Amino acid sequence: MVSVDMLLPELDYSSAESFKSLRTNLQFCGDDKKVISITSCSPNEGKSSVTMNLAISLAEAGKKVLLLDADLRKSVLLGHMKIRESVNGLTHFLSRQEKLLDVICSTNVNNLHVIFAGPVPPNPAELLGSAIFKDMIKAMRKVYDYVLIDCPPLGSVIDGAVITEQCDGSIMVIESGVISYRFARDVKRQLEKCNCPILGVILNKVDMSKQGYYGKYYGKYYGKYGKYGEYGRQGKND
Repeated sequence: MVSVDMLLPELDYSSAESFKSLRTNLQFCGDDKKVISITSCSPNEGKSSVTMNLAISLAEAGKKVLLLDADLRKSVLLGHMKIRESVNGLTHFLSRQEKLLDVICSTNVNNLHVIFAGPVPPNPAELLGSAIFKDMIKAMRKVYDYVLIDCPPLGSVIDGAVITEQCDGSIMVIESGVISYRFARDVKRQLEKCNCPILGVILNKVDMSKQGYYGKYYGKYYGKYGKYGEYGRQGKND
């Protein structure tokens, strides 16, 4: 198994508390919510950063976590890692070029493993909708407490919906002040068609300087779609 080093983010107090709250809320969803898809409406809303930080938070709480990068068209997860040797990814496994154990990477965070996306394939949706992907998810349920899947933006491509059909729950990441209510509503409706419970929405890139005392600690929830949590860090990566 290849080992990689995560470039651990330096979160301020507000952001760190937000992820602890997010972690707790996810755990309260029940033990049956193990495989979670995380998507957004459009690129650059901070989805991948949120997924990675949530995975780290769960692992630090003693949970065995797999972070699966399924954004096969535009992955950014490698940019958060220090790689010492070549690694294989999800597309290598789904195209039967590598075995599953050969694409799982250990990290410098205890209890946290990662599968990178791999090279961009010509048929992402077909690979993600294949029987081998479904069987992989079933196998990972038996090994990990949580499998967090970084999905492509659902408002851009259909891949996220294909992935979410295999999950126990889904989460939307929405950038504050950028995504319109109508766009978010349309993406939510697409997500509902996957027959996978929407656990909630994370309002991301919130300008905390405009919040009051309680806002600094808890933030504003995106109440229209349920109170799940907030990621207050001004991240730029998807």
